[in-house]
Amino acid sequence: MKKKDRPVVLIAATMWWPLSARLAIAFIRHGCSVSAVCPKGHPLRFVERIESVHNYHRINSLDALKAAILAVQPDIVIPADDGVVWQLHELHTDHVELRPLIESSLGPAEMYAALRSRAEVSRAAAELGIRSPATRILASEDDVESWDAIPAVLKVDGTCGGNGVEIVRLKAEAHSAYRRLSKPPGTGFAWKRFLVNRDPLALWWWRKKDKQRVTVQQFIPGRPANTMFACWGGEVIRIVTVEVLSAQGTTGAANVVRLVRNAEIEAAAQLLATRFKLNGFHGLDFILEQGTDIPYLIELNPRCTQLGHLNLRIQGDLVEALSARLQAEPQPSDESIENDTIAFFPQLFNRNPKSPYLVRGYHDVPWAEPDLVRHLLKEPWPERQPLARLYHFFRPPRRAEEVTFDMGMREQPSELSVASPSKS
Repeated sequence: MKKKDRPVVLIAATMWWPLSARLAIAFIRHGCSVSAVCPKGHPLRFVERIESVHNYHRINSLDALKAAILAVQPDIVIPADDGVVWQLHELHTDHVELRPLIESSLGPAEMYAALRSRAEVSRAAAELGIRSPATRILASEDDVESWDAIPAVLKVDGTCGGNGVEIVRLKAEAHSAYRRLSKPPGTGFAWKRFLVNRDPLALWWWRKKDKQRVTVQQFIPGRPANTMFACWGGEVIRIVTVEVLSAQGTTGAANVVRLVRNAEIEAAAQLLATRFKLNGFHGLDFILEQGTDIPYLIELNPRCTQLGHLNLRIQGDLVEALSARLQAEPQPSDESIENDTIAFFPQLFNRNPKSPYLVRGYHDVPWAEPDLVRHLLKEPWPERQPLARLYHFFRPPRRAEEVTFDMGMREQPSELSVASPSKS
C-alpha cells in the first residue's frame, strides 16, 4: 500500500449546515487531505481543494456511507450531525473491518449506547459531580404524570439543532408533548422528509420503526453556553467555550456567541471525555443559571459543532489540534480572530442583515471561498427545489424567531451589505 503523504479526513454530513464546509476548509489549511460524503447541493460541494465528494444516496444511505469510507480509506471520519454518528454505530456493529477506523474516530464501542441516550449522559454527569438538571426517560404517560418539576423540557433522543425539543409549562402540555414526540415517524412523514426535505436518512429512520425515546429534563432558567473540544484517547487536547448572545429560537442553534473561559465547563468536558474515552470532536451544551451564572450541563453532542473551524488568538484552533494528532503539517497563519464576539455566517446575515452584531463583532465570512459564500447566501438547496416550493406554498414553514440573550445589546439599524473586506 502506498504511504500517505498527508492525513486523510472524511467529513460526513446529511444536514445542509455550513459547519461541515467550514471544517473542511480548516483541515485543508492545516495540511490534511479532505474528502466528503454528503447529499446533492450541500455546502461541502463548493469548497475548493477538496479531494473528492461522494453522494449520500437517499435510497440506501447506510451503504452510501460505507462505500465512501471504503473509497477514501480515511485516517478519521468526522461526523457533522447526529444521524451520521448513529449510522457509524450501526456500521461498527455490522462490519468488522470498519471497527478500528470508527473507534479511532469516535471512541470505543462499549460507550455508544450510553452516548445515544440523554438520560445516560445525565446519569454519568451526576456520578462525576458535574452540575446538571434532573433528567429521566419517559416510558409512558404514567411517567409524565409522576414528573412534578414543571416547567420542564421534553427531548427526543437522536435529534439535534433544536428539533425534537419542547418546553412545557403545564402538566397538560407535558402529556400532549409526550404523545406527539414519542410516536415513531409515520409513512407520510418519512416520505415528506424524503421527497420535500431531501433528507438522506429519512428512509433509514423509517425502516428502523423504532419508538421515539423521550426524556424529560428539569427546566433551568438562564441563557445558553456551548463548548466544543478536540480529544484523543479520552484526553481533551483543546477546548473553545462561548456564551450564546443570539439564537434561532429558544432551543435552536446560535447566531452570535461571545468567547468565555469557564473552569467548571472545562473540567466537565475533561471528565466526560475520560469517562466515555472520547476521540475526535464533541460538544457540550450548558445553561448559565439566571442570577448566578452557574453552568448546568444539559446535553452532550457526539460530533462537531459550529465552533470547530474558528482560529482564535487566545483559545487556539480545534482543527489544528486534531490535525497535529493525525501528524499533519499545519500551515502557519497570522489571521486569527481578535474579537471576542462572533457572528456566524450566513445564519445571522440571512435572518437579520441589520443586526448590530455584524459590525460590532467578528462576522465569520469565508472570503477566500467565493463560490461557497454565494451558495450560503441562498436558501438551502432542498428548499429551492420545485416540490419543496409547491409544498411550502400550501404549508409555509415555521421559522424560529431570533432570540437575544444579551440584554445589554440595543438593536441599532445599520446599513450593511455583504462585500469583500477592504484591503486597506
